[in-house]
Formats: sequence, C-alpha cells, structure tokens
Amino acid sequence: MTDSKPWIVAESTPDEQKHAPATLRNRDAIVAVLRDILPERGLILEIASGTGEHAVYFGRAFPQLTFQPSDPDPACCQSITAWTEREGSSNILPPLQLDAQAPQWDVQNVAAILCINMVHISPWESSIGLFDKAGKLLAPGAPFYLYGPYLRDDIETAPGNLAFERSLKSRNLRWGLRDVADMDALAARNGFTRESLVEMPANNISLVYRKQG
Repeated sequence: MTDSKPWIVAESTPDEQKHAPATLRNRDAIVAVLRDILPERGLILEIASGTGEHAVYFGRAFPQLTFQPSDPDPACCQSITAWTEREGSSNILPPLQLDAQAPQWDVQNVAAILCINMVHISPWESSIGLFDKAGKLLAPGAPFYLYGPYLRDDIETAPGNLAFERSLKSRNLRWGLRDVADMDALAARNGFTRESLVEMPANNISLVYRKQG
C-alpha cells in the first residue's frame, strides 16, 4: 500500500535532519531504474528533494555524477544540508530553493532531472511548471525521471492508492494522483516522449521521459 503520509515525518535531530520512512523502502528500487537511464557524467538535478535522504543515497550509488538537490521549503533545504554534511558527500551540491511554479530556475548544464513523490502532493500547476522548465533545461536525449503513484486507464487502481487519494484530497483538494495519460500529454507539449513505465514496489511506478531533438 502506498504510504498514507505523503510528505515528511516530523522527526528531526538538533542539526535539522528529517526522516521520511518511504525513502528506505523505495531507494534501492529507484536506483535500479536510474542505473539504466542516467548518463555517465554530468549534473543531475533533483526537484522536491524533501528530507535529502534520496540525494545522499544517490550520491553514494553514483559517485561519478554530481547531484543538485532542491526544494521550495527552507526547512527541507536545511535537512538536505544536514544529511549531506553527515554523510560527507563530496558530489552533492548545496540545495537550491526551487519552486516548480517559479518563472525559471537558476541552474544550468543539467544532464538529467529527477522528481520523486512530488506530483501528487502539489497542484496540477506544479506539474505544468515542472515539465516547462525541464523542457527548457534538458538537451535532446536527456532523461527526465518521475516516481510515485499514478492512475492508469488500463489498470485497476489498487485499494491502497484509492485510500491514499482520499487522504490527499482531505489535506488539499488541489492534490491527488495524476493519470499517466495526462502526464504523457504534458510531456509531449514540452518536447518529451515517454521511454518506459516501470512497475515499482507498493503500487508506485517510474515514468522515464526523454527530451526529443
């Protein structure tokens, strides 16, 4: 079942580290997908990095890459910094305070973009902004990776995801699970084609898009 708490568990140490339990459960499955799509070298931008736990884990898994974590929430940026310092990660840059709905992002030379568990806990306008800026930043052939729970016309939605959807709507009516077909259409409008859909643990999926020339 998908996690009933869509964001950070309110636990922190004095140095502002926060913990999201879902990270421990999904990070290895995500890394397995990323091994097939990430470039050998370059800057990997993560949008909505949350606690920063994924960023430090990816940094260990891909030491040849440089990771740029980001989050619009200052508390998350503090947690990202705390995790990075704790791990002594040399290939993870200081977090940027980026918002998917901002007019632009102050980052350049991005080789790939990752976005994990953001789309369903943000308004649809955030997904629009996410794809718009990804389309402007990424070169042809570059990967754009999304992870989370989604709806599909040809697959019956798992009961756990239906319950999760109700929970999301109770928090914010503008949140909710998005349909893969809608994500594909948004991708196409911004110059992307879906390369693959990968089934993941706990009724989540990975969506891999490529920027077209």
